[in-house]
Amino acid sequence: MRAVVQRAKKSSVKAGDEIIGEISRGLLVLLAVAKGDTAAAADYLADKIANLRIFEDDNGKMNRSLLETGGEMLVVSQFTLLGDCRKGRRPSFIDAAEPDWANQLCEHFVDQVRRKGVAVQTGRFRAMMEVSLVNDGPVTLIVESK
Repeated sequence: MRAVVQRAKKSSVKAGDEIIGEISRGLLVLLAVAKGDTAAAADYLADKIANLRIFEDDNGKMNRSLLETGGEMLVVSQFTLLGDCRKGRRPSFIDAAEPDWANQLCEHFVDQVRRKGVAVQTGRFRAMMEVSLVNDGPVTLIVESK
C-alpha cells in the first residue's frame, strides 16, 4: 500500500455537487492498494500514519502525532499513486489491486484508524472527486507498507 499524507488545516472531498467528506485540522491521506497487499499492510499503515510525529509541539518541533493532537483524517482512495511513468507517455496501472479487493483494504484501513479513536471522513471509492486542501506547513510525506 502507498499513501500520500498531507498535514491539513482543513480538507474536503466532493463528488458531483455534494461534499462527502470534510475535516478541520488533521491529515489528508491519499491511499492506494497494490496487487499482493494484505490486511496486515493496512494495519501497518493505519498505525504508522496515526502515530507519525508530524504536528508541532509547544516548541515548534514536529513531535506530536495525530492521536496526540486529537486531529481528524480524510481518506481518499487514489489508485493513480501506483502509476508507473518510466516507459512511454501514458502511466501503467498494472500494479494496482483489483477494485473489489482495493475497496475492502481501504475500508479496513479506515476501520483500523477509527479503532484508535480518530474521527475519519472518506471519499467515495471509484468516483470522480474534487479534493480541496489547505496544506499546513506544507508537510507532505509518502508512506508505504513495504
